Parts: sequence; C-alpha cells; structure tokens
Amino acid sequence: MIKVHHLSKTYGDLTVLKDISLTVTKGEVISIIGPSGTGKSTFLRCLNLLEQPSGGSSTVDGIDLLDKKSDVPKIRQRMNMVFQSFNLFSHLTVLENLTIGPIKLLGMQRGEAEQKSLEILKLVGLAEKADSFPDELSGGQKQRVAIARCLAMNPEIILFDEPTSALDPTMVSEVLAVIRRLAKDGMTMLIVTHEMAFARDVSNRVLYMDEGLIYEEGTPQQIFEQPQKEKTRAFINRIRSFNYRISSPDYDLYAMNAEIEQFCERQILPRKTRHNLLLLVEELLQIHNPLLATTTLDLTIAYSEKKETIEIILEHQGETGNLLDKKRLPDELGLNIITHLAQEIDYQRVDATNRVTVLLKKD
Repeated sequence: MIKVHHLSKTYGDLTVLKDISLTVTKGEVISIIGPSGTGKSTFLRCLNLLEQPSGGSSTVDGIDLLDKKSDVPKIRQRMNMVFQSFNLFSHLTVLENLTIGPIKLLGMQRGEAEQKSLEILKLVGLAEKADSFPDELSGGQKQRVAIARCLAMNPEIILFDEPTSALDPTMVSEVLAVIRRLAKDGMTMLIVTHEMAFARDVSNRVLYMDEGLIYEEGTPQQIFEQPQKEKTRAFINRIRSFNYRISSPDYDLYAMNAEIEQFCERQILPRKTRHNLLLLVEELLQIHNPLLATTTLDLTIAYSEKKETIEIILEHQGETGNLLDKKRLPDELGLNIITHLAQEIDYQRVDATNRVTVLLKKD
C-alpha cells in the first residue's frame, strides 16, 4: 500500500532523515517510537507532503507522491493525518468541523455530511457534543473530534503524530481507546507515540527510530522483549548509563567512586545498593588491574529504570580470555566476593574485544 525507498530530509546542513525505506501493507498498524528529535514526526509529514522530502521516493498504491503532477489534496484525503495539537476550527461547532471537509472537498450534500458525521461522533463517544464549540471541550474530547474529522474524509490510511502528547494522563486512555477500535476495524495506521504499552498492544509492527534512521524494526514482542540493538534496548528499558575509561594501573579510585556515587544519587538508588555496587566494581577492577599496563579498560554501569537492575560491563582489547573464569582464579578472595554479589556473570568476545557483564543482585 505504501512504499518508501531511501527517503531523506535536510534543512540546510541539518540532516533529519537519512535513509528511510519502508513497506506498509493494507490493514497494518505500525507504531514509531524513539527519542525526541530523531525524525519521527518529520517522517510522517514527508509522507503526507506537509514537508517536501529532499531525496528518495514514496508511493501509495503505485501513485508517486513526489511527482509534480500528483494531486496532493486527493492524496491527503486518502492518507489523512491527526496532529498532537488538534487543529480544530475554534469558530465552528464540532459538527461543522466534521462536515466542512466532506462538503467542500468531497462534494457531499450538507444533509448527508451531517448524518455521516453524527454517526462518526457516536463512534468516538461525542454525539452529545455535536453543537458544542472546541473551547467547551476537554483536551481528550478535542483529540477525539480531530480523529472523527479525519474519519469523515473516508481515509484509507491515518497518520497519528503523537496524538496523546498534549493531553493530561487522565485523558490519554479515552483517545487510545478510539485508536484501538480503528485498529480492530482494519484501518491502516502509522502512529508516532511515546505510549509504550499502547504500541505493544495495538501494533503489528514497531519501528524504533534514532539519528534519522529506522534503527530497528520488528514485532512488538521482539522490540519490547528481545531488542537486538543496544540503543533500542536502552530506550525500551529506560537505561541510564555511567561510563568511565581507565588507562593506567594507577587510576584515581576515589575520584571514580565519587562519580559513581553521584550517578547513584541521580537514580535515587538505596544506600545498600550503592555500597554493593561500589564493592563489586572495586573487586572487578582489582582482578583486571594487571591488564592496565598494556591496554585500556572501559567501565559501564547501566541502570534499567524499567527492570530496576544494574549491570556492570568491563571491556578491553587483547587476547581472548575471561579473567573471572574460576579455573583461572579458583581461590581468589575477590572472585568469591564478586560471585556473592553477582546474580549473573557473562563473558563474550565481540569484535576483538573481551566483554564481561555482571548483573548485581537485588537487595
């Protein structure tokens, strides 16, 4: 239904979209997630031609959207858009907001347009607000009217640009309920959203965008339970990281510990967790200290807000070898302390790098 190949968008020297390729089939619901400022909304606006792409191609049922001969208003009727800021006409009633498009753009008779619009308002639970003005509605009601206005144009595809971001938490559920119903009815939709539970529940496919690219895509189960790439994993699990590079055996342990303490304070970690973390880091570094005469050691502490877990990751280049192997240090006191404090210990060889990952036991 939609085919996008190597789409890009630049603003002067700023590249917002780098190389977007995507195929959307009829009836698919695709959620687009990722950090702010990574091009998600710009991608939707390029699809709907509210922004002119800088390169690449985009087609809907074989119609080239970037062909100068293409009928842009007609394309927008087929592929309508719902914005986070509602964009309702404040001087028109709710019913008039819905009928103005069908009457002026589709050539529908007023009576027919009003009848259909009232049916759509019933669908979104707002039939009783038909004669109200937008200023008389709550934020959630305004967004439902915006969705109803979109439906009044008989779209085949709906693009949602963060439809709940301007709403109070109490109003989010009423808007998401309407979108869920549209998904159940088979509407093709692309949804930019920060509502992770909703994206997981309603989508056939999830795209994670970062740095102007579709960084990873897959089923909701894959993206939310088994993300394959680090940035996706960090975003999904709301991971906060502390990074420290050690390049000498005489590194300043006290200065490093002070920075780790500050990191722990920002995450509001319990005192006992901080104590165990510092002890575990110290013992790990003690065992790895001999390496520092010939190589650097990269320390990462990753705290997952979602899972409430802490991982310590040590990476160094050199010969293959796991310094925490019990066969190597069977009677090492430090290794015993590490084993006592760690829930899991994992070693991997990744691109000529030795990586040790230690999961701290929960209190």
